[in-house]
Amino acid sequence: MPQKPYVIDEMISAKAIAARVEGLAKDIRAEFADTDKLVVVGLLRGSFVFIADLVRELDLPVEVDFLEASSYGDGMESSREVRILKDLRGKIEGRDVLVVEDIVDTGHTLSHVSDYLSTRHPGRLRTIALLDKPARREVDFKADWTGFEIPDEFVVGYGIDYAQRNRNLPFIGKVRFVDDPA
Repeated sequence: MPQKPYVIDEMISAKAIAARVEGLAKDIRAEFADTDKLVVVGLLRGSFVFIADLVRELDLPVEVDFLEASSYGDGMESSREVRILKDLRGKIEGRDVLVVEDIVDTGHTLSHVSDYLSTRHPGRLRTIALLDKPARREVDFKADWTGFEIPDEFVVGYGIDYAQRNRNLPFIGKVRFVDDPA
């Protein structure tokens, strides 16, 4: 199905993101200062840029693993059915784990993943999301750390896509269809 033509209006600059990632890393370092190795779990695919920048700022011994969960497909609306498409490679039992998500929208994905990983008995399990859209929340779940709270807009960039496009943008932008008013 062909996509409607759209433009992207910058919402959060690359500079603002970099500053916020630095601040978040400081908080995470304080939380996990006593750990011998933190397992940082990126939720694919949207978190890959965020996780790369975040782990470079952590200055802690870290192991990086990935889990792919999906509730969107190529659409703009969550299906609310969370599926695990790729599981962790390593074990997390007794280990400190930080789950990195790109955006908390309805809350279904991060809630489901947190419950799923809790069954593996990690030491500490914490969550971080670059973006939070509380206006769309359907599940009572709040990440331990959040980069930015945003309004109910469809966004792309910094790893976040629309039908697998725009992940490479260095900023967060709002998608505006050309037939929509500004």
